[in-house]
Amino acid sequence: MPDQVGAARSAPLTSNGPCISDPRISDTPKSVLVIGAGFGGIASALRMRARGYNVTLIDRLDAIGGRAQVFERGGFRHDAGPTVITAPFLFDELFALFGERREDHVEFRALDPWYRFYFHTGEQFDYRPSIEDTNEEIRRFSPRDVAGYAKLLKVSKAIFDIGFVKLADKPFTKLTDMLAQIPSLLRLQSYHSVAGIVHKYIKHPLLRQAFSIHPLLVGGNPFSTTSIYSLIHYLERRWGVFFAMGGTGKLVAALDGLLRRSGVHVVLGQDIAQIDLDNGRAIGATTLTGQFYPADKIICNADPPTVYSQMLPTHAHRRKRLLPDKLTHYSMGLFVLFFGTRRTYDDIAHHTIWMGPRYKDLLADIFDRKILADDFSLYLHRPTATDGSFAPSGCDSFYVLCPVPNLRGAIDWQTTGPVLQDRIVAALADTIMPDLDAVITDEFYMTPEDFKTDYRSMHGAGFSIAPIFAQSAWFRFHNRDPHIKNLYFAAAGAHPGAGMPGVLCSAKVVETLVAEDDAKAMLKAG
Repeated sequence: MPDQVGAARSAPLTSNGPCISDPRISDTPKSVLVIGAGFGGIASALRMRARGYNVTLIDRLDAIGGRAQVFERGGFRHDAGPTVITAPFLFDELFALFGERREDHVEFRALDPWYRFYFHTGEQFDYRPSIEDTNEEIRRFSPRDVAGYAKLLKVSKAIFDIGFVKLADKPFTKLTDMLAQIPSLLRLQSYHSVAGIVHKYIKHPLLRQAFSIHPLLVGGNPFSTTSIYSLIHYLERRWGVFFAMGGTGKLVAALDGLLRRSGVHVVLGQDIAQIDLDNGRAIGATTLTGQFYPADKIICNADPPTVYSQMLPTHAHRRKRLLPDKLTHYSMGLFVLFFGTRRTYDDIAHHTIWMGPRYKDLLADIFDRKILADDFSLYLHRPTATDGSFAPSGCDSFYVLCPVPNLRGAIDWQTTGPVLQDRIVAALADTIMPDLDAVITDEFYMTPEDFKTDYRSMHGAGFSIAPIFAQSAWFRFHNRDPHIKNLYFAAAGAHPGAGMPGVLCSAKVVETLVAEDDAKAMLKAG
């Protein structure tokens, strides 16, 4: 995987935009339909356009971005989806494909601290860009864990060098692809969990929580997520943690402009009812309104379980992964509370992880027992810590993300939602946000039901299928369907996984597969 933008391939340009007569395809450009305009779909559309395809990007929502929608309430702006930017070069590559610079369209601002942890004991821990500053924070809790953190970073780099650099943008469409990596996976102890690796090097119980939390950012339980995801420690150290000034919505708007300048046809407000097949090949897709979009290739940024169960004919439900849906492990659900405050909370960092009294057992309630416990842990986003444009003067904008069971849990969100909102507000008011109940304004929330309805996420899961070892690499949804050879997946549920780096790499995997298929087609044509 390239470390610099300069390693990205640029498309040939004309005065009117990218050339659409790429000799790798044919004299007559072929068409690609991309279903779903999340980051994986946007990246796929741009990469296919740069290859010379005529591209249509279609989404059921009224704006691109997938879960990265923007809400405006009472003068407060809220990013609805991902807010943590790592591996920024993956976005830089997309602009470089068309001879542009991402910096000319949206600023990525480095954060410090990356995350602030507030523990139930009242103690705080700042995870910071400088290793020296982070070590100082560690030393306040446990001096001996400074050496342990250095060892953890060393292990994380070793995993990163294999799991991200060598494998994240490589296809795992054949079992032999997986078998070839078994020696590396065994050497990296990928059969352990992230928490297992962290506990090996970090001994203080609160620091163990702080350094094992990363899988929750991609939908996994730290105690069952494969230790491959420990690479996130080094990934953050390699490039840093950033915020897009203007919000994730500003980044999406910049990508929307790039799509249109490059000639991608964007269709919004149209939901796909089915992917149409003929003689085992996808020939296009039909919307709920009956509109048919023909295509030579289809790339799905939609949730793969939803595609297979709801968009393909019954005979095409063959598979894909080894386990049926009833045995598949899904990520947790999300309860997301958005609100403004009629004052500022200057001591609240941009990203705060608010930890409740339980950790491992709470995660078991959420992921395994699928019950909504009386306690919780929270992720608190305060964009106004970095960008004051998110709220009126003298005010703050927030959202709180609370991991909850997905819809396999028997929870009535219509009655539970308001109760959980009140409990979260009370907990924050009693700890890090005094008087919140008196100054909160314009609050609203989303539940797993909304993720199912708005994003067609199977079981309302926040991040598709969970990133356990048995659902990673070849065991995850393949980036090219094993039976429908012109149907591809660039999505959180496909390899390499969820999160912005994951889905952007998923689009790179699809591009690799399309390039291979194009080359085979040219050889066959003589």
